[in-house]
Amino acid sequence: MSSHWQTRERRLLQSIVAVLALVPILAGAAGVLQGLCAVDPGCAASLGAGSHAHYLSGLLLAIGFGFLGTVPHIEARGERFRLLTTLVLIGGLARLYGLVRNGMPDPAMQAALAMELLVTPSLAVWREQLDSRRPDAAPSPDERAAGGNRV
Repeated sequence: MSSHWQTRERRLLQSIVAVLALVPILAGAAGVLQGLCAVDPGCAASLGAGSHAHYLSGLLLAIGFGFLGTVPHIEARGERFRLLTTLVLIGGLARLYGLVRNGMPDPAMQAALAMELLVTPSLAVWREQLDSRRPDAAPSPDERAAGGNRV
């Protein structure tokens, strides 16, 4: 693949990740501010459930910022991108378990499930493919931290 196309592909991936990182950032911020009422406006959550919702929303917010932080050097942020994708995938599997156990959630939660189980892993695979075509001359920060080995 020519350098021009690699640059375009990298910019496209960066743009998509930047836009999609807004989803957990905005959802996380809403949950931090509103707790369970962010997803169920008529809720009357217990203090414990509300506290748990605020905490998990903070994690979601951090995951979004983590993905956003990979954007400037996305092809060199493999370790972080893989970790964040694993966290999202595990959360999606937990959501899928809830779906099987309790029934189909509302459309917003179905969209979140698709993002967790399909979109995010697909972006991770794309990022890995982009990284595999990167010249080996300049090790990434992840590679330097791993002693120069590709991670």
